[in-house]
Amino acid sequence: MIHVLSPNMNFDGLILMIVAIMFGPAILLAIIGAILLKNNKKAAKVFFILAAVYLIISLGVCGALIAGF
Repeated sequence: MIHVLSPNMNFDGLILMIVAIMFGPAILLAIIGAILLKNNKKAAKVFFILAAVYLIISLGVCGALIAGF
């Protein structure tokens, strides 16, 4: 019988995917904001705010998933 969670299973890919979901979009939004900073300061500010809000929410949700709550 195959156990669903055996002691020698490797979850490195799953943790890497969760970390990519946590930080990837926030970094992308911050890069877009940095690019727009020269031409359109108001749009850049919106992208920076979106990046910060996404990072706060994703750290809360994904952090709770990683911690096991």
